[in-house]
Amino acid sequence: MTDEDLRSLAERVRAESGGSATYRRLIATDDHEELAEVLIAPQHPLWAREMAAFRLGCAGDRRAFETLVLLLNHRDPERCVSASHALARLADPRTPRAAAALATNVLRTAYALHPVRLLTELRAPESVPALLTTLERLLAPDETHWRVALACVEGLGQLGDRRALPLLRAARAHPRLSGAASEALSRLA
Repeated sequence: MTDEDLRSLAERVRAESGGSATYRRLIATDDHEELAEVLIAPQHPLWAREMAAFRLGCAGDRRAFETLVLLLNHRDPERCVSASHALARLADPRTPRAAAALATNVLRTAYALHPVRLLTELRAPESVPALLTTLERLLAPDETHWRVALACVEGLGQLGDRRALPLLRAARAHPRLSGAASEALSRLA
């Protein structure tokens, strides 16, 4: 395993699994059918599904898509990171729409950080509209999800779309967003 993200996931999952035989099998197998079976069989724990989906997603096997999207919206940030990594490599055309839906879901804002970052990485047609929608909502004075807003500001700066200018200017008024908003605006100048 040369990929740092797989190494990190493997260490975390090894701890969750207690180093079980199932863990050892999932980390060692190159059989996509065996990995895909883990995604649909009812007796497998979440860590096993995560490992199988990650490995399939990184290999470009689209059977991992649904599981990875569920993990992208998980309450555990480490699971979100591994799902985002695999989804970016999966190259499934459904990924941008799914990430945009997760990023803009008002009821799931606390879990939108990784979908926002994935949208930035994907650079898909859905990316800028989703980031704008999310950021606009997060500029309210009493909003507590400033990390998600910051990811939107940074993403909009990286994407370089001039439609972001008004919201980036407004973001400069927020102390936690000011520096990133100024940097993003300088990229768009």
